[in-house]
Amino acid sequence: MEFRIKEICKAKGVLFKELAEQIGVTDVGLRQSLKGNPTIGTLEKVANVLGVEVSELFASSGSSTAITCPHCGKDINIKVE
Repeated sequence: MEFRIKEICKAKGVLFKELAEQIGVTDVGLRQSLKGNPTIGTLEKVANVLGVEVSELFASSGSSTAITCPHCGKDINIKVE
């Protein structure tokens, strides 16, 4: 399973270390959890801190993702295959 947590953190200006601190774990502990099989509780805490739904933490194949250009502010659609 692949997560979009780092991508969401970057878009929101949240450092991964800050995210870990806000959910009450170490940076290393959070990384290990996400590489393995994180609990729904951990994913809910991450989603709450980032202000997103739990489902948004998961990367989905074949979907398109919109990001905003930092230079012009226009949306850029990226199709993930």
